[in-house]
Amino acid sequence: MTETQPQSTVKQKKGAPAASTQIFLNVSEIKDNVLVLKNGGLRAVLQTSSINFNLKSEQEQNAIIFGYQSFLNSIDFPIQILVHSRKLDIDKYIDNVRVIAENQENPLLKKQTNEYCDYIQKLVEYADIMEKEFYVIVPYDPGRSRSTSIFQSFFQRLSPKDSYSEIKKRHNEFNQLKKSLSQRVNIVISGLENCGLKVDQLETSEIIELFYNSYNPNLSRSSKAKKVDELNIDKEETEEI
Repeated sequence: MTETQPQSTVKQKKGAPAASTQIFLNVSEIKDNVLVLKNGGLRAVLQTSSINFNLKSEQEQNAIIFGYQSFLNSIDFPIQILVHSRKLDIDKYIDNVRVIAENQENPLLKKQTNEYCDYIQKLVEYADIMEKEFYVIVPYDPGRSRSTSIFQSFFQRLSPKDSYSEIKKRHNEFNQLKKSLSQRVNIVISGLENCGLKVDQLETSEIIELFYNSYNPNLSRSSKAKKVDELNIDKEETEEI
């Protein structure tokens, strides 16, 4: 008697590997500036500025602490604060400076501008200068997800593949859940801005780039993630399940 292998719910091309690491991630898709999880939950990603707290006066420090305390008291849902450290990326800045160099009519200024670009690139490379980015993840989960027991959650992790029924549930719930998520996002943005922070919600392409840089820290230095509108996606293949 021969065993029948379970078929994947995602159509794969010939010659493609049998499984992808994406299958084991809890992320289903990213659309409309929202991260959609396999259990139907939604996540909005907010990027915030930073404050040099030690350079503030005592009065300013107390105001920031009071504002942050008021923000925490104003929310009745969990949030996640993420600090992302990575090597300083100055590629866009260098490209802009080189364009200026090409437009220089004075040969000496053109040479000095190009030498400046080379110096800055080597400085960042050898000094290993890091930059920190700060994010706040705002969640909203459907009722069926919140009622999931510990054992059900455990078995879902053992069987991470997606199914048609789950995809259909997510699509039916998406618009309603997104409205509730937007309300939470507005509360968080308002609270953090009262602390003196600048807050922006990441768009779809920016969320994709964040995941790409997080899971490919070395590759992302030499190979940038493509923009969503530059990707060559076959619509017919994406609709087949």
